[in-house]
Amino acid sequence: MSLWGSGLFGYNPGVPRSKSFLEKCIRQRVIHKGRAINFHVDQVRLPDGKTAVREYVDHPGAVTIIPFVNAKTVVLVRQYRYAIGKITYELPAGKLSPREKPLVCARRELREETGYSARRMRRLLTFWPAPAFSNESMFIYRAEGLSPGALDPDDDEFIDAVKIPFYKALDWVASGRIKDAKTIIGLLACAVRRT
Repeated sequence: MSLWGSGLFGYNPGVPRSKSFLEKCIRQRVIHKGRAINFHVDQVRLPDGKTAVREYVDHPGAVTIIPFVNAKTVVLVRQYRYAIGKITYELPAGKLSPREKPLVCARRELREETGYSARRMRRLLTFWPAPAFSNESMFIYRAEGLSPGALDPDDDEFIDAVKIPFYKALDWVASGRIKDAKTIIGLLACAVRRT
């Protein structure tokens, strides 16, 4: 049996799919409308008929880009993250604008945060960063055939684009120097696919 069919990765063909897990929204309440995200406190009906409260972040979605300058070198972004009070190394990323397609957003964010434009961009995967309390979807793209240009960050972004060997980025993941989830997932997805 493969690992995928064993249930280790969330899929087990021996477990029947059922609507008995579904929760139905009874009352939706937005308690804060933010510039980037909204906060909800909804009342739901559980499968057994009881009610419960679900607090979650309503997020428009985001993209992450793994920019390969060449086969062995990637670009990371160095920036200060207020919520954790630390300088981080991350893959370039950004939030989708209303009705914006993920590929369009990925091209824009790559240019703004690194200065590079890409001839080729390929979507590797999509994941949910925190499905227990957010509806955000993150789209990860691999960018190649890069042409340099000037950084054009948002007015409130202070960032540096840093070129590092791909193996070094993987070492930073293994050592814990990189702790950002989207960066870890993106780098490991490239390492696993080797293309």
